[in-house]
Amino acid sequence: MTKELIARINELARKQRTTGLTAAEKEEQQRLRTAYLADIRAQVKGMLDRVEIVDVVEEEQTVRRGISGKYKRR
Repeated sequence: MTKELIARINELARKQRTTGLTAAEKEEQQRLRTAYLADIRAQVKGMLDRVEIVDVVEEEQTVRRGISGKYKRR
């Protein structure tokens, strides 16, 4: 996500609070917000995928999400 796109998201948010948005601007705002959230989620997932847990006997383990949605040691 570039600084220009983030600036546009903020610009639309300010305009929404002051004068309101047209239908086209609302659609653009939603599209930009969706892209922003997808980018953030990808960054967080990338960080979590690189997390390694070292236990008392110093065995390296990675963290993986199971079917239940909770993180498990692997």
